[in-house]
Amino acid sequence: MAFTGKYEFEGDENYDDFVTKIGLPSDKIEMGRNCKIVTEVVQNGNDFTWTQHFPGGRTTTNIFTVGKEADMETMGGKKFKATVKMEDGKLVADFPNYHHTSEVSGGKLVEVSSQISRIAYKNQTNKQKPPQKQKS
Repeated sequence: MAFTGKYEFEGDENYDDFVTKIGLPSDKIEMGRNCKIVTEVVQNGNDFTWTQHFPGGRTTTNIFTVGKEADMETMGGKKFKATVKMEDGKLVADFPNYHHTSEVSGGKLVEVSSQISRIAYKNQTNKQKPPQKQKS
């Protein structure tokens, strides 16, 4: 699937709920609400340059090769490492607080982000048992 193109923001679903859950600061949430972001993608085989142009001249560019770890940056400016994969024609990556997929469908770039739940369990096998009284 060819991703190369320039895509203008058209709409979103559940923006406020999602960005609040992933911990985006309120100033970034407000800046992104109904923001006319332009995403420019250049694909050369498995190599990608993915640039988002924000109003006011700010841009974020991620350069990556499918299947190889790369330095990335979230829309909130957080830097991290990720390996982008190609699954069924979709680009898939795990960002620090969410799972992200991108595909071209009907000539549109469709991006879906879902929060990653993190659950921790306490190890019960090492729990000290109280000493048992011996019968006389």
